[in-house]
Amino acid sequence: MKFRIACSGAISLASGWVYRLAMMIPLVLFSVFARAEPLTLEQAWQRAETANPDLQAAQANLLGAQGQLRDARALFWNNPAISGDVFRRQIPDPTQSVTTRDWSVGIAQTFETAGQQGLRRGIASENLTATQEDIRNAQRQLRLAVAQRFFRVLSLQSRISMERQTLELIEGAANAVQKRFAAGADTRLDTNLAQVEAERARNQVLLLQGQLVQARADLAALLQLPPAALPEVTGTLDAPLPRYSLNQVLSSLNSRADLQAAAHRLEEARGLLRLERAAVIPDVTVGLRYGREGSAFQDDTLLGVNVSVPIPLFRRNATGIGRAQAELTQREISARALDRDARAQIQALWQQWENLVARVERLNSTVLPKLEENQRLSRIAYREGEIGLLQLLLVNRQVLDSRRDLLDAQTDLRLTQMALQGASGWPEAQQSSMPAPGAATVQAK
Repeated sequence: MKFRIACSGAISLASGWVYRLAMMIPLVLFSVFARAEPLTLEQAWQRAETANPDLQAAQANLLGAQGQLRDARALFWNNPAISGDVFRRQIPDPTQSVTTRDWSVGIAQTFETAGQQGLRRGIASENLTATQEDIRNAQRQLRLAVAQRFFRVLSLQSRISMERQTLELIEGAANAVQKRFAAGADTRLDTNLAQVEAERARNQVLLLQGQLVQARADLAALLQLPPAALPEVTGTLDAPLPRYSLNQVLSSLNSRADLQAAAHRLEEARGLLRLERAAVIPDVTVGLRYGREGSAFQDDTLLGVNVSVPIPLFRRNATGIGRAQAELTQREISARALDRDARAQIQALWQQWENLVARVERLNSTVLPKLEENQRLSRIAYREGEIGLLQLLLVNRQVLDSRRDLLDAQTDLRLTQMALQGASGWPEAQQSSMPAPGAATVQAK
């Protein structure tokens, strides 16, 4: 018996370890996958849509709306009521006392009047459609948030890659200056300048790495990744620009999910007000009753129909009508404000987007090529001894600043483009592309 108990305990312990191991394997594999395979924007969207709690909470509301519609589509809104009575009755009689047992059963059904059933079905249908639009709006906002954090990570990855390339150039120059100083060709001042510049570049890389860790943690939280997972991303900030006009963007605004949801909520409130007004007219209840009553000679069979209609004399549903009217007014105000804010947001984002497009084009076509040419010429001049280290570092600093400006502008352009499309509800299927301004491309892994 002891042996069996020991074996049973061992098997139970082994089963527990197997269970824990089976539960840990997917997490470990996912963590390894998240670290080994950089995420694309589409993969990040897919991951967020399957795991984000806000979107799941919005999807859970769909069950309530579907249940409301099923109730509204039933044959009658009110359930039938069944009733029954049993009496014991004693009939006085001069010769002998007679005791009888009376009973009756009945069924009653209340019928809505003034089209309440159709109004209730319309309200439930509008609520279901509005809930579906709420889910689509939650998905739109989630995609926009993921895109913003995704491009933030991508921008920092690109920035660190660029800073490391600059650090290599500065370290090479510092080593050259150190050799020239040892040979007596340069001064201590040039050596110190080169070392300070190299330390500034290293400090910049460390600073950006810290920002990148925080940006990856923010993206991981949105994707509901394991706590230790810090995702890398892959993509480009210099994607082709969409081809549409401001009027096209504004015309697509009506398809935005939250505006559609507000419109359906408004129709729902109007239907609710009509329903509350119709409820003033009383419903009709029709009943059918069957029973038997005993007597001194023979039992009597009873079959009857009764109709009852309440008289709306004292209460005329003023409370329900007032609440429905107040809700309709609030939703009308909210819908107008939402439409106004959305159009104003698109106007502002469109101007910002046009400015960023012009800024990227100017940096790509004019500023950056000239500075890169100056960098090449300054290196030659420094080797020939025509300029000093200070002039060389100045030119390198100008080139680095211009590349930073270009990267920041491309990042802002992508974020603004995503915000503009998200604000307008621009359907992705209608997007067409045109060549991006300039030829410079920033990619990161």
